[in-house]
Amino acid sequence: MTDSSEIAPKVHYICQTYVAKTGKGAGEASLQIGKQFEYTSASPAQERAERESRSEACIGADAYMVIEDQESGEISLPTFLARFGSVPEIDAF
Repeated sequence: MTDSSEIAPKVHYICQTYVAKTGKGAGEASLQIGKQFEYTSASPAQERAERESRSEACIGADAYMVIEDQESGEISLPTFLARFGSVPEIDAF
């Protein structure tokens, strides 16, 4: 029998875009987070990431999910669903 007082983990589906950030030195460029959108399921997050990656203002986009432990507030590492364009290395998370 399970304890009904336990709070179930919450899954967040995120579309995150990236823009180019120019550095101070010549030719230095890096990625900067542009926008983030949250969805209730994976498919809309993936579709938005693909659509955003094609816009002129965006150089890349990720669709990923994280799991939140609602009791402790801890968030899992991201599980990538789709990656488009220029995105950070997975190790950067």
